[in-house]
Amino acid sequence: MVDPGSAASRTRRATNVSISPHLLAEARQLGINISRAAEQGLARAIAEQRAVVWLEENRAALESSNAFVEARGLPLAQYRRF
Repeated sequence: MVDPGSAASRTRRATNVSISPHLLAEARQLGINISRAAEQGLARAIAEQRAVVWLEENRAALESSNAFVEARGLPLAQYRRF
């Protein structure tokens, strides 16, 4: 995700988006910066989708690790103090 204070985020590119007229009017009435809100929402959606993709790409490794722990326990469990 791009840090809102980074140099990359200070350079902006104009684009067209379609927004519900009701939402647009309410946002304007409340003084919401529509470009910033759209950018934040897009950044959040990107982060969520990256998490979904990462989980899918690593599913086999996670399942394998979980199966190992279920079958044999935690490798260093004997040293745990809790």
